[in-house]
Amino acid sequence: MQHFDSKAIEKALPYPLLVKALAHGLQLAIEAPPRSHLNPNHDASCVLIMPAWRPHQLMGVKLVSVWPGNNVKGESAVSGVYVLISCENGHPVAVLDGTTLTLRRTAAAAALAARKLARQDSTTLAVLGTGALSVPLVQAHLDVMPFQNVLVWGRQASKAQTVVAQLQQQGIAASLATDIEQTLAQADVVAVATTATEPFIRTGWVRPGTHVGLIGAFTAQMAEAEPSLMSLAKVFADSRDAVLEKGGEVFQAIQQGIITPAAIQADLAELAAQPESHVWRKAQDITVYKSVGFASLDLIAAELVYNTTA
Repeated sequence: MQHFDSKAIEKALPYPLLVKALAHGLQLAIEAPPRSHLNPNHDASCVLIMPAWRPHQLMGVKLVSVWPGNNVKGESAVSGVYVLISCENGHPVAVLDGTTLTLRRTAAAAALAARKLARQDSTTLAVLGTGALSVPLVQAHLDVMPFQNVLVWGRQASKAQTVVAQLQQQGIAASLATDIEQTLAQADVVAVATTATEPFIRTGWVRPGTHVGLIGAFTAQMAEAEPSLMSLAKVFADSRDAVLEKGGEVFQAIQQGIITPAAIQADLAELAAQPESHVWRKAQDITVYKSVGFASLDLIAAELVYNTTA
């Protein structure tokens, strides 16, 4: 049985290759039951169990731990492990670092959505949030679109400055943003990845023409933006079924009667199926990509790691 640590996964999953693999892989048949959501401590911490498989090929199962309280201790809020199993004989064939796998597939999927939905003349990317996804989100977006400016905002400016420093060490022209309203006024594309349970993005702050990726609120109770934003935007999902079940702002907007399920215009597979020339927006439209994560993305990424090194 093979083992792939964080460095091996990063090497096997450069973002341009991973984005291409996700776009192609989502067009192929994958079976993926709804994920299990467990609360062992009966609080905000949880464990997610996410299986997916291709019959007679490979099955993958991911265990993800989400401990929001780790942020105050300087520890990652999300960690995980991924196991690949042969569907021919049932034997485990590989164990992968689920944390790195999740970070890279999530960032790549958000970048794929941005490439499809953002204005082609977008020049400024803003990342809101300073957790483990902040740097991967910048890297993935820069690999699919030619941004000239990168802004990083966080509730704690010191943490945002740390992210900026990490990006600058990689040669990325990033700068610290301290005022969220001003940041949104400058941004063409916004990637949001936090563990927020209350909205901190006001609807009136999002200017026409902006693409917003809401990536962090992955349960029905969480929210990064006000649900009212959904009524002003063209709404897209990573997985239609998953977002309707637990997609934070979208779920809440439906519950409050602000939008209906039909407001979701396409999911990631449908976005990827259309040629690059397909136009999903008008210049002044606000587009929202709502992500909660789904198991097919993990399997596609894990297959790429396993097959690349086999």
